[in-house]
Amino acid sequence: MPKSLKKSCTSQTSISRYFGGRSSSGVSDSQCGINKIRAEHQLSRGKKKLSHDVDFGLPTKRAKLSVQGQQVEDSDCEPASCQSTKKTTLTSSRGPAGLCFSTLEKLKGFTCSAEPSDGATSKICDRGSSIWPPLDVTDHLSNKNRLPQPEEEHEDEEEVKEKGSSGLAALKQGFRLSQFAKSGREGKGAELSPPSDSSVPSKRSKNVYTPLEQQVIQLKQQHKDALLAVECGYKYRFFGEDAEIAAKELNIVCSLDHNFMTCSIPTHRLFVHVRRLVSHGHKVGVVKQTETSAIKASGANRNALFARQLSALYTKSTLVGEDVNPVCRLGDVEEGGRVLDPPDCFLLCISESWDKLKKQLTVGLVAVQPSTGDVLLDCFPDGQSRSELEGRVLKINPVEILVPSDLSEQTHRLLQSIANASAQADDRVRVETRDSAQFEFASAMNTATEFYCHSQEKGSRSLSSVASLESPVICCLGPLIQYLQEFNLERVLRSESSFRPLSRESDGMILSAATLRNLEILNNQTDGGVKGSLLWVLDHTRTPFGKRLMRKWVSQPLTDPQSLSERQDAVQEILLSHSLTLNSIKSLLSHLPDLERGICSIYHKKSSTQEFYLISSGLSRLGLELQALLPAIQSQISSALLRGLLLDTPDLLAPAHSHLKVLDEKAAKLGNKTELFSDLSGFPVLQERREQIQTVINEIQDHRKEIRLMLKVPAFDYKTVSGQEFLIEVKNSLSSTVPPDWVKISSTKAVGRYHSPFLVEHYKKLLQLREQLLLDCQKEWTNFLDQFGEHYHTMKRAISHLATMDCLFSLAEVAKQGDYCRPEMCEGQRRIMIRDGRHPVIDLLMGEHNQYVPNLTELQGDGRRTMIITGPNMGGKSSYIRQVALICVMAQMGSYVPASEARLGMLDGIYTRMGASDNIYKGRSTFMEELTEASEIMSRATDRSLIILDELGRGTSTHDGIAIAYATLEYFIRDVKSLTLFVTHYPPLCELERVYPEHVSNFHMAFLLNEPDIATDTDDGEVQPEFITFLYQLTEGAAGRSYGLNVARLADIPDPILRTAARKARELESVVDARRKNNKHLLDLLSISDRSSLMEWLQSDS
Repeated sequence: MPKSLKKSCTSQTSISRYFGGRSSSGVSDSQCGINKIRAEHQLSRGKKKLSHDVDFGLPTKRAKLSVQGQQVEDSDCEPASCQSTKKTTLTSSRGPAGLCFSTLEKLKGFTCSAEPSDGATSKICDRGSSIWPPLDVTDHLSNKNRLPQPEEEHEDEEEVKEKGSSGLAALKQGFRLSQFAKSGREGKGAELSPPSDSSVPSKRSKNVYTPLEQQVIQLKQQHKDALLAVECGYKYRFFGEDAEIAAKELNIVCSLDHNFMTCSIPTHRLFVHVRRLVSHGHKVGVVKQTETSAIKASGANRNALFARQLSALYTKSTLVGEDVNPVCRLGDVEEGGRVLDPPDCFLLCISESWDKLKKQLTVGLVAVQPSTGDVLLDCFPDGQSRSELEGRVLKINPVEILVPSDLSEQTHRLLQSIANASAQADDRVRVETRDSAQFEFASAMNTATEFYCHSQEKGSRSLSSVASLESPVICCLGPLIQYLQEFNLERVLRSESSFRPLSRESDGMILSAATLRNLEILNNQTDGGVKGSLLWVLDHTRTPFGKRLMRKWVSQPLTDPQSLSERQDAVQEILLSHSLTLNSIKSLLSHLPDLERGICSIYHKKSSTQEFYLISSGLSRLGLELQALLPAIQSQISSALLRGLLLDTPDLLAPAHSHLKVLDEKAAKLGNKTELFSDLSGFPVLQERREQIQTVINEIQDHRKEIRLMLKVPAFDYKTVSGQEFLIEVKNSLSSTVPPDWVKISSTKAVGRYHSPFLVEHYKKLLQLREQLLLDCQKEWTNFLDQFGEHYHTMKRAISHLATMDCLFSLAEVAKQGDYCRPEMCEGQRRIMIRDGRHPVIDLLMGEHNQYVPNLTELQGDGRRTMIITGPNMGGKSSYIRQVALICVMAQMGSYVPASEARLGMLDGIYTRMGASDNIYKGRSTFMEELTEASEIMSRATDRSLIILDELGRGTSTHDGIAIAYATLEYFIRDVKSLTLFVTHYPPLCELERVYPEHVSNFHMAFLLNEPDIATDTDDGEVQPEFITFLYQLTEGAAGRSYGLNVARLADIPDPILRTAARKARELESVVDARRKNNKHLLDLLSISDRSSLMEWLQSDS
């Protein structure tokens, strides 16, 4: 028969793969197609070979398609058209309904070209180039090697899409082999192989799961919520739907390989790609090979697949370990010596409990930062608005939140609004929902009891101290322990010293969520960035751990006078001192790696040798240099805070010296763990293994004598080529002298390279010992990290001292900016006196050329404690009241303030109500948002609080707005007696100055009014709006008008609209003036009691 006909039958995509959905069928077929399809398939698959051109005259077989009782029987496939056929049973993915018409049409595209016979419509040929055995083994093969049928129907497989394209194009476009099979499918695939008495070659069906795929399926079933990166040689591979997600996020190619879509990344770039996937909110698992080649080759499972297991899981809050924290070169520590992370990576766990009797919601939270070891606890009552929770979430700024599945709708909406606050996906908070049963008190308490009972570490938290926590906190602690155990990061929860309450009344000033947001303390309101915020002004820190501490200082100012005074004294000494010692200490803090995260990584036993050497050498260098400066510190520094920090630190850093001496610097920098320990006296296991390796090497070297005699080459020595050691190199002209039992390893045109039987045996043993040495070194390295971790709490305290020093140096830099003064804190007084105060952020943004207009502020708790501020729009009212609040925050965190003089009482909190915006996600209108914030301020403010209200009541009608604003302000004046700044455009509120003259004063932002020329306006009946020049100067007295039309002009409202608005404003003002005049006349008339008074009234009225 012609060869062209034989070659027309080529391997094609299996039918089961064509209809593949969430699982690939375990059935294999192949089909004979036209040359065009064959060529396309060969181009795409690359390595597909043509079938053999030999006609064995095999008997014909029928291919049957069984579909829930229906059969489509194809015609016999002649040898001339197809090399081999087989009875194949296919299970439809369409369920009881059978195959649809479009499916049958697709099947026609998989047929071989043959003459029709007896009404048969098509012919389906077996896939692959394997050849059927002779007649005497056909029945045996069909019975023994028939593919097993699946035990369950695949109800979730995707339907075939109709595409007018060729076979492979339809494969790529019409379906997605992206899902992993169900558990019932695991291991169901069978290999088609001929019987033992047949010498006919055979290939595995492409739809049978390979051992690697079966291994991946098992791993995926154990970790369904994670994207698994599986180590395969020199790359990590993703499979199935994981591959499609990874390819989309990483912008890499995803292709079909066997039964699953797959993509891969190189091993040395793992940290980059894991971080990119994690930043988009995914949980990523890294699966590594747990066997080495030489040891496996000598074992009983030498022919089995490499064992693999999950070595690490990563999410946004758990990026700890050498896989995701590569250390830069030791000279490149300007960026912290590692990949830059956000300042804080807190994992927050939230629980709720509802008291039916009190009808009170209590919220518990535990926040942990696994990368630094910080643990925050809090328990508090909250209302419908969840304002308390919102304030704490904004302060903590978590990157990941754990919540129960039965979380309340209000809390869920709040967290979703926070999570979606960023427009960029990699900045959004990841929210993970856990089983609500884990958050029940009994379950959480059992988890905590079991966890802390088995704790044997020094300084670990005792079970009694855990039991003393509030029940909502324990309800968070239990699920958090379980969650961190998945990542092997639960060790941070054992430390007693790491736990601290998030907020106490005595710990610091209360800054609500609205205050943090409205005053732009941590982030600006424009794009959510740091620039333009108070933190941006104050943060001149040089270290990552100092930057984190500065954020804590800014968000929680002090209320303890002694601590505040010590901090101010330290800043003043740094500012005024010309001591070289302080300059030396300041330079020490430059170019340091992130020591806090580094020692925590070591504490978790997840540190690389490079990172350990970088961190330990940095700590050791700091300790030695500070030790050398101790005499100068004692003689030159007078601040109690500075002396305590600097004198205590060298002793705390002492353990770093001994651990650093054990390491070999070169090996540590290269990551070579086999040469890592310079002194093996403390590592007997490694010393013994080294001796065994040296013994084998000596035996191999001694074997050279025999080889020299055998080859008659006295100067013979071994060669090493391409990693192969101990090669016996013999010229090809002398190959006759090579013994027959030598094994040829490689050769060139000139020489051949061999191993003798002695070398084969000993070299194999040497490789096994070397790999065993690697395993022993890894074990000893882990133990070494554990020993260093015993000093974790000591060194963490030392790093905390360094962070405090960094923040103090930063505040001194702020004070140097010019026209800053040290505020005088008046303990026990309720007052604010700021002379020539300026807005710290605007002052810095404007620079020296555009000087900010300073203003005077005087508030006295027993005297005038309320300022009602009016004035034109855009006049600077909001900037002024923000300026007062920010100066108070700066003063109570120990900073100098932008003023010529400041005397301030200690505030217990700052509360703000500013801006106008609705909250659609929470279902609140603009006015509802205003009143909700006002209500929270009323319930929490005290006489030692500063309250800022900006235009309360403008979200409703004029009369209702004035009434609510009047009543609210009067409540703060009369009942709360707090220090209050109230901005309004309602003139009736200024009457409160007459009602409470001792406590209220009216002010306005000064301006110049340029009245339009009336004569020029009335020619055509048009009226021009006024033109305002802003002076930004706070002046006593109330403003009569707000001059909103001037702002309309600045906003480029069209002139015709402005003129119409000006005319309408004149008309409304005339009506109001006439009404007021009439009312005044009526009142005067009603006050007349005699004839002479009446006559006077008539004369004055005329």
